[in-house]
Amino acid sequence: MKWVEVQIKTTTEAEELVTNIMYDLGVTGLAIEDPNDILAFQQSEEDWDFIDPELVKQDYEGVIIKAYFPEDDNLNKKIELVRENIEVIPQNERGKKLGEVTVTEVYEEDWAEAWKKYYKPVRIGERIVIKPTWEEYEKNEDELIIELDPGMAFGTGTHETTMMCIEALESYVKDGHKLFDIGCGSGILSIVAAKLGAEKVIGVDIDSTCVKVSQENIRMNEVEDLIEIRQGNLLDVVHEKAHIIVANIIAEVIIEMTDYVPDYLYDGGIFIASGIILEKVDRVRKKLEDKGFKILEIKYLGQWALIASALE
Repeated sequence: MKWVEVQIKTTTEAEELVTNIMYDLGVTGLAIEDPNDILAFQQSEEDWDFIDPELVKQDYEGVIIKAYFPEDDNLNKKIELVRENIEVIPQNERGKKLGEVTVTEVYEEDWAEAWKKYYKPVRIGERIVIKPTWEEYEKNEDELIIELDPGMAFGTGTHETTMMCIEALESYVKDGHKLFDIGCGSGILSIVAAKLGAEKVIGVDIDSTCVKVSQENIRMNEVEDLIEIRQGNLLDVVHEKAHIIVANIIAEVIIEMTDYVPDYLYDGGIFIASGIILEKVDRVRKKLEDKGFKILEIKYLGQWALIASALE
């Protein structure tokens, strides 16, 4: 299958704004290359050989943000919107554009190979290890191994928002729980929930590619008897109730969802919401409280936040 890679060269200062614009345009996931992040990670105490050192040597000193679109009838319109927002509309008083946009065709198998230089085994939380299918890893006794091949879906476990969700699932998932994973991407959070003891997990994604990749990863982890993946928008295809709903999306969608999430939770059920940029934390928190949720915790990692709340 042929895809198009839309690459945006921008600055560290403009990274968050560009990211928000892309999500507003309907992009479901982004790959972000920032040499500063790579260097900082290499200097951390938990260096897991996570990034290929050659990535640090890239010629461009700023940030490179990549989005992937399937070739379809709406492709040209999407690319025009990206160019208009990034290259045409001035973003400050000096009229400076946000970045430079380039478009490249890419085949799915080439894209999948390119991912491998970024993606190494990483331990998250107390005992979850996300392991690419092509990597060797010696399991410790207490660890839960999640085998993952993201394919053309997004969700490798390495983004701050996903890492916080995994840590939250470790805290809140109990044996016998039913859980909904809204915007399931590669299926990583659904698989983590099943491995942690959830009795039934329903993952939902509007993107058919994410549905396909999720199902493949679920079979690979041998939890297909516990997880069902449905294609649809948010909770539109869910007709049950759950003990936990996790949504790793964006603040605006979480705010919208909060109006009807209570209808899908058992009394005392937990809503784990991630993908919230820092300046929108208060808006999301207030909306949750207005809808009868008690805030359990707010976690921060980098420029992102997660809010876990319980329905009172």
